[in-house]
Amino acid sequence: MSETFDFTVAPFDSLNAAQQALVQATADRRSFEPGDPLLTPEMEPTHAYLIASGQVRREAATLPEATFGPGELLGARAVLAQRASSVSVAQGAVSAWRIPRATLQSLVSANPAFCAALFSDIARRLSRQEARAGQREFLSLIMARVRDAYVRKPFYLDGAVDLVAACAAMAEAGQSNALVRDGGRLGMFTTTDLRDALLVRDAAGRPRLPQQVAVREVAHFELISVAADAELFEALLLMLRHRVHRVLVREGDAVAGILSQLDLMSFVSNHSHLIALQAEQAASLAELKAAALQLDSLVALLHSGGVKIELISRMVRVLNAQVLARAWSFVAPPELAANSCLLVMGSEGRGEQILKTDQDNALLLRDGFECADLPRIAEAFNRALIDFGWPRCPGDIMLTNPMWRAPLTAFRERIRGWIYGSEADGPMHLAIFMDAAAVAGDASLLEQARRYAFEILPGNDAFLARFAAAADQFDEPSVGWWARLTAPRARDEAPFDLKKLGTFPIVHGVRALALAAQLPQLSTVERLHALVERGRIDAALARDLAETLHVVMGLKLKNNLAQRQAGRPVDNLVRMADLSTLERDRLQDALGIIKRFRQVLQQRFKLGAL
Repeated sequence: MSETFDFTVAPFDSLNAAQQALVQATADRRSFEPGDPLLTPEMEPTHAYLIASGQVRREAATLPEATFGPGELLGARAVLAQRASSVSVAQGAVSAWRIPRATLQSLVSANPAFCAALFSDIARRLSRQEARAGQREFLSLIMARVRDAYVRKPFYLDGAVDLVAACAAMAEAGQSNALVRDGGRLGMFTTTDLRDALLVRDAAGRPRLPQQVAVREVAHFELISVAADAELFEALLLMLRHRVHRVLVREGDAVAGILSQLDLMSFVSNHSHLIALQAEQAASLAELKAAALQLDSLVALLHSGGVKIELISRMVRVLNAQVLARAWSFVAPPELAANSCLLVMGSEGRGEQILKTDQDNALLLRDGFECADLPRIAEAFNRALIDFGWPRCPGDIMLTNPMWRAPLTAFRERIRGWIYGSEADGPMHLAIFMDAAAVAGDASLLEQARRYAFEILPGNDAFLARFAAAADQFDEPSVGWWARLTAPRARDEAPFDLKKLGTFPIVHGVRALALAAQLPQLSTVERLHALVERGRIDAALARDLAETLHVVMGLKLKNNLAQRQAGRPVDNLVRMADLSTLERDRLQDALGIIKRFRQVLQQRFKLGAL
């Protein structure tokens, strides 16, 4: 490793002599062994790394995997945002220069060329991802508009209030800064201003009491503004040029809010964190809608960046649950929320619904609790979800349907009817319920209901066979259809249903095996792992099924995103002409594995005897 820092690589090639001296004085050299972490979400990112030799691998759910080698800068965004969202590990022996946060901030503030080079590199990387997937509307987060970032609503103080009253008002509102109205002027008061105010002295040199200092005396009124339609990059440059941490966001002459440097960097570094933050801090259904409507856009961005389908589904599962729980908190009175359990079911409960295709939800009530206004509350909740982008369930499996909201005892009787009754839809209703996940309220209600189903099932092989038979209800592709996979592609050919012939046989077949084994797991992959541990399925077949499920889910997501971009209805149908040769080959392999699994189910549950 060179004894001196390499100033010939970007963005350090833009530094002047004094700035180079600063880097030379503050950067230090470190060596890392194979497997040593340089950055993790659990570590405070205090230094960026300029790799001198060796390679570092970055892995994250929210960023594409990447390898950093000699001459590449690692961790600059994490350092500036004070939050690492990825794990970066030495692949072999690695030597690197560590640049402290203070040095990086000083260079960014003092050298516009350094700043531009630093962030244009980020933009170029995101642009390459966009070009690969054709998602032009997500060209780059750093080139997004200011209005797309987390612009905090303005909180106002009157300029005449004293510092104690100002701090009390800010504490009550949970604010660390406030806009100050003083006649025709508009200023800003921050915790930094408070610190400086405590040092104010009178003419005699004595400290002034905070009660004697009006907030107008210490607020600053030379505010920097940016238009809501300006690019985020412009807002960042304004902050750096004027050495401020916040800018005023305007819609014409009106104040739309405040954009902080930390919120901007969080947006660039981790868009999923922004959605979670917006959901958590939403003060109304209207504000929550803004977060919910970004979910599908985030999915498109992650997909265009090459993020694995299983990682996308895990992230969406968490974010959806946060949005739904927050929505319930707005419509359900506290007493109802405390005496009930809000459930999501079906693909949403399993964590396998990536785009908002429909909604399956239910409500379990504590025995003895009554809520006269429940029908109106249920309607308000389902209407809010529709407004958030979740279509109404075609099968009416929603809170608005009295069948899917009931006290625990009544719901247990319903479960008994599904298992022992003659209702044709009983097995499918139980299937939907067995995928239920609690998103709000008392989760023990769900556990009691699920435990009851397990208690009354043993020995009922006839029902389990009826239950499993649904996995075999759709005819396998004919011999002629299989030939189409390698035949020339035609636009007039019949489409292939990725759900009926792809995901459903896997999902429901695994669900049937999990029910027979009384497994508590919800996701298909988690159920497969548990089935292998209990010796209920061959490990190699389980691995093939998990991979096949992800292949078909990936094809479905790609097809659905293309349908949305073209303005077509989103469905499960894909035409062979729209698949690449590699995708057709993978689909052919997937269907072969599904066919083998259906044969396993037929033998296990003796479906031929039905």
